[in-house]
Amino acid sequence: MSSLRLRSIRLLAVPLLLGFASTAAPARAQTASIAAVVNGEVITMGDVENRARFFALATGQQVSPDVLQHLTPQILQQLINERLEIQEVERRSIVITDKEVAHAIDQIEHNNSMGPGTLHAKLTQLGIGFGTLVNQVRTQLGWTQVLRQIVNNLGRPSAADIDTRLRMMKEESSQPQYDVGEIFIPVSNPKAEADAQRFADTVIAQLRQGAPFPIIAAQFSQGPTALQGGALGSVGADELDPAVAQLAAQMPIGAISNPVPVAGGIVIVQLRGRQQGQQGGAPTQMLSLRQVFLPFSSALDQQHPTDQQRQTLAKFHAIAASVHSCADVEAANRANGAVKPADPGPVNLAQVSPPQFQALLSKLKVGEPSPPLLATDGVSLVMVCGTTTQADTGPSRDEIAEQIFSRRVSLAAQQTLDGLRRQASIQNMLAH
Repeated sequence: MSSLRLRSIRLLAVPLLLGFASTAAPARAQTASIAAVVNGEVITMGDVENRARFFALATGQQVSPDVLQHLTPQILQQLINERLEIQEVERRSIVITDKEVAHAIDQIEHNNSMGPGTLHAKLTQLGIGFGTLVNQVRTQLGWTQVLRQIVNNLGRPSAADIDTRLRMMKEESSQPQYDVGEIFIPVSNPKAEADAQRFADTVIAQLRQGAPFPIIAAQFSQGPTALQGGALGSVGADELDPAVAQLAAQMPIGAISNPVPVAGGIVIVQLRGRQQGQQGGAPTQMLSLRQVFLPFSSALDQQHPTDQQRQTLAKFHAIAASVHSCADVEAANRANGAVKPADPGPVNLAQVSPPQFQALLSKLKVGEPSPPLLATDGVSLVMVCGTTTQADTGPSRDEIAEQIFSRRVSLAAQQTLDGLRRQASIQNMLAH
């Protein structure tokens, strides 16, 4: 079953009143002019410009009229789709609580190895109100509930469905697994393809310059993994679109793909890890780790480090000389802002990528600090606190049932949105 296709669950709610002042503020009449009308509800050019400005700020682009104009067609289509979703959420009287929103944001951070509050701090640093993300997550959760209601009416996975999936998992256990991030951009009709391609090219350019994949995916992916910052998790080739599976088998770890045409649109892929499969039930070596992460204020060019990066590396070496236990590492991470959690959770050594990092961890003695682990956004130190060996029991039947159900929800998304679009009265004032 393909997971990186037909993905139309989105974030973002009602018009984003971000309150940003553009470098060349549009005239009030232009900002208030109507861009589209969806079932009698107006989307203004101000709404479109705010969303485009949000993208520009989040990716580090200069907020210029050319950038805003370049993003407008795709962003307007996204706003139209979201308005249809919001209307359906309201029609079904679905209410999302603050507690549910907070839990979803916690999950975005956890799934992308971010410490608590990291997203809040990052958006604040970019000059973006945190309420924007809250509204987006609330709408995403509501739309997901709409889809779950629809799929529930078709029935939950049967015992036979679960047995079939278990057999498939056993057959796949020796096959490679890919840890994938995705940003899905739907293409509703051939006329929209050029706009979607330009939008994808803009996103890719900024990601390759260091824009944070989880934040961009959470804000602009229109796939079901948006709430996880685009994290699809570890999957087999059969769970990916064939074009994506072929790419994942070849691309370097950490790379950002070119736009990949898939059913229903375009996907941008980040390969976060790759591991060779092993026979089901084989024992696995699990590591308990602690880490310190020191961030860089700009992307690292190892040939031309900045003064801040030199100072950060000097601090790293001082920390490495002073830590002698995992408790020391936890304390050092707290003292330096806990940008990433000190405890990443149990780590399966066989699943660690890239291979060089796997080899390093396999040789580290318990309580021994690692050499500096450099990335474009910072430098890390890790320490092994202990190792255990356990059998790979795999997911429970209940977990498998939920996986099957979630995939059915994803497949229902495009069909549901297409139906809403057919029934709606939509006037796009910017359509050519």
